[in-house]
Amino acid sequence: MELPIRLSKESRVPIYHQIEAQIKTLITSGHLAAGSSLPSIRALSKDLEISVITIRRAYQDLEYQGFIKTVQGKGTFVAEVAESMKEKIKVSVVYEAIANGVETALQHEYSFEEIEGIFQQILSMKKNKKKEE
Repeated sequence: MELPIRLSKESRVPIYHQIEAQIKTLITSGHLAAGSSLPSIRALSKDLEISVITIRRAYQDLEYQGFIKTVQGKGTFVAEVAESMKEKIKVSVVYEAIANGVETALQHEYSFEEIEGIFQQILSMKKNKKKEE
């Protein structure tokens, strides 16, 4: 199974954290159901062309947080995650993404009004695109 993970080497966010966040999103959004098999550490390392140690760190963090479980000799699987936890993660991921966007805009010296305008533009474009589908 190949996971749709996209890494940004230019980002200040560590690679293992990018992997962890994207797997959490796949789980909380329902794209990876409880019991689904995940690629082995070595396979994912090869697919993403990064160190086995980096993947191991992401998997260990996800297991510690209760999102995945490893069964010795069988593999790594998506754990059963409570709906309340999924919702909490979804809210925090979206909040963090928007906060990062606002921070980027402020670093580029946009005013709060300009940022609101950009946000409204993006929402409008997304609404129109949804209507067309």
